[in-house]
Amino acid sequence: MNAVTLYLLSGVGIVLVCLYGLFVHGHLVRKILALNILGSGVFMLLTALARRSGGPDPDPVPHAMVLTGIVVAVSATAFALALARRVHEQTDRPYLPEDDPEDA
Repeated sequence: MNAVTLYLLSGVGIVLVCLYGLFVHGHLVRKILALNILGSGVFMLLTALARRSGGPDPDPVPHAMVLTGIVVAVSATAFALALARRVHEQTDRPYLPEDDPEDA
């Protein structure tokens, strides 16, 4: 197993674990954290696939996409945390109404 295959498998593992956490947990901060780490797994996949292009040098376009994605992910995380704070202020619960364990 070479380094690229290991990098691909690690990225797929991170994506799968984060998808599980995203759908199972109802707490908003845990969902935001799962989405943030999911993005990191996708960045790993893009970087590993860039290395697999034909030729000795990696393709620079996926690397540029990863750099842009990091900036977008930071902004989206800040926005999601602001929305989660607003939900918590309005409802006094860190859950969305349909995910609230107290209503079950």
